[in-house]
Order: sequence, then structure tokens, then C-alpha cells
Amino acid sequence: MVKADLVNLLSQELNISKQQAETAVNLFFKSIKEALLNKEEVELRGFGSFRFRERKSRIGRNPRTGEKVQVPNKKVLYFKASKLLKEHINK
Repeated sequence: MVKADLVNLLSQELNISKQQAETAVNLFFKSIKEALLNKEEVELRGFGSFRFRERKSRIGRNPRTGEKVQVPNKKVLYFKASKLLKEHINK
């Protein structure tokens, strides 16, 4: 499913114009994006959550030269599916 499919589905289900549905979808994604950029965790009950994990610094290798390189600390965004969603997928 792509964004256009989501817009079409929302438009049909709520009996609204595609333009209104696209505005709603864009607002939804914008809200999630802004929360994540503000380092907030996002939890959508029954669907899942977006959270951050801290990756510690480590020694990596440059694939071209094989030279050792220091990889710095960084935060990584990950998605964790809810228990309900996992149960539906595994049925």
C-alpha cells in the first residue's frame, strides 16, 4: 500500500473528497514526523510504536580500503509492532 492507496481508501470510507482525504493523511504523517524530530516516542495503540535506540560507538571498517574507522554514537529509530498486530499477522 502506498500513500495514494491510503488516500483513496479514506476518501471512500468517509465519503469525502480525495483532496480532503489527502489533507488528513498529510496532517497525520506531519504530526508523527514532527513528534519524532522532537525526539518524542510515538505510540499508536493496536498498531505499534516508534521509539529510539542508542547505538554505542564502535570500530568499523571502510569497505573500499579495509581501513579501521571510528563510528560515533547515534540514535536509531525503530518500529515495534503491537501485540495485537503481531497476533493478527500470525493467524
